[in-house]
Parts: sequence; structure tokens; C-alpha cells
Amino acid sequence: MIKARVTVTLKNGVLDPQGKAIEGALGALGFDGVGQIRQGKVFDLELAGEDKAKAESDLKAMCEKLLANTVIENYTISIA
Repeated sequence: MIKARVTVTLKNGVLDPQGKAIEGALGALGFDGVGQIRQGKVFDLELAGEDKAKAESDLKAMCEKLLANTVIENYTISIA
């Protein structure tokens, strides 16, 4: 069994209204000096098998087809 984590974030230059809302809310709660918040998504997956190269290839395909909108999002893959 291979465990992996895929992190998806918005590309630089893409408006992040949820990040801005979080930034404003933290300021309203008294957390001064917090800025440039960008929100994202994290996917933890378990893949059958032991072939890490195949797992990485499959994960890239998953990201390209479903997990990330590659027009506006970047993704990173880490395999444990």
C-alpha cells in the first residue's frame, strides 16, 4: 500500500476570494499582521501496490483529469 498526499493551490495571479475572506476574518479576530492567505485543497490517498513510479504517474493523471483545474491551479504530489 502506498500513501500519498496531493496538495492543490491556486496559481499566482488568480483571484482567491476565500483566502481574502479568511484574511479579513483573522484580522477581525485580533490576529494582526496576517496577510497573503491563499486557500487550497489537500487529498490523502492510499494506492494498492508498491510501485512508486506507477503511483506517481497515476497520481499525475488523477490531478490532470479530476483533482486539479490545471488552468488555474497547481498541484504537488508527495509519496510516503
